[in-house]
Amino acid sequence: MADPRLAIARRDLAGLRREKTIVLALLIQLFVAAFSSFLVVGLTSMYDPSSVESGGVEMAVTGEAQDELIAAAGEHGSVEAVPVEDADAARTAFRSGRVHAILSGSYADAPDGEGRILRVRATAPDGGLRTTLVVVQVRQVLQTLERQERFERVDHLGTSPVPLPPAGDGSPYFGFTYTVLLPLLLFLPPFISGSVAVDAVTEEIERGTLELLRAAPVSLVDVVDGKSLAMVLLAPAQAALWILLLRFNGIDVAHPLVLLAFVTAVATLTVVIGVVLGLRTGRRRPAQLLYSVGTLVVFGAAVLLPEHPATTAAKLAVDSPTALTYAHVAGYAVAAAALYALARRYVERVEPEGL
Repeated sequence: MADPRLAIARRDLAGLRREKTIVLALLIQLFVAAFSSFLVVGLTSMYDPSSVESGGVEMAVTGEAQDELIAAAGEHGSVEAVPVEDADAARTAFRSGRVHAILSGSYADAPDGEGRILRVRATAPDGGLRTTLVVVQVRQVLQTLERQERFERVDHLGTSPVPLPPAGDGSPYFGFTYTVLLPLLLFLPPFISGSVAVDAVTEEIERGTLELLRAAPVSLVDVVDGKSLAMVLLAPAQAALWILLLRFNGIDVAHPLVLLAFVTAVATLTVVIGVVLGLRTGRRRPAQLLYSVGTLVVFGAAVLLPEHPATTAAKLAVDSPTALTYAHVAGYAVAAAALYALARRYVERVEPEGL
């Protein structure tokens, strides 16, 4: 005779197709993972527009520091410096839309009376996404101008400045990918599994079908084991698919097996919390509310740990785990096993007739 817990697990997994909210959540995660390389570029540009190469930006350059500004703009392939005779001609070109911005540079005496300082007045359009990109390009040109001026005037310094670190050639999306996107994809499945576990238990109680299950005959512990098994296994299965899709998008994820073990441990914790809340309340709404608030509080309180779970996932994914990272993964596994054992002892004392 087949193990009744496996039969219950298969039945619950098959029933997920009717849960529109769960199916929608899975489809959203699938979309994010499948098109991660495109989404990373778009999402990163929302907080760091300089990471995106805009189309050509034409800037009218005028003033006595015109040559210096043109040299700085020449360092950026996406910027075309257009020299104009005076400020009036620059404003005319800007208002007619022939240029996107104006840079006007002039020299003035330094406040201490020693030497001269370079002043640059920048004009950019107001409003719109295009404005953001133009401002970013203007800022980059001014930063280049500042570096050039510092280099040319270095001989006049009384002390040597701190040397700049060498320019890196890493991807501008590296940080976002491994500190935001990957933890999001890895932690959402356990959170959803716990939520589904709440529904799986409370719906049986509210519909009165729990007694029918026990007529199989199976104990309440077997019912809880079957439902928990289905939800716990669902999380690493999703995580494995997301990791494969990330690799398909050119995002390497190291230590996938350790990450899946990590996700399984976290899923066990959330599912146990969901099952116990479902049995304690017996009603879906209050159980879901308590589960959502509780898991968010616990996840937020994880900042008190020596290493936050998101950091653990990121370190494993970028192949830079430490002994502390592995200790955390082992700690989550031990905590999951201990909490599940305690939950089973609690379920053994629950009277099904009282649910």
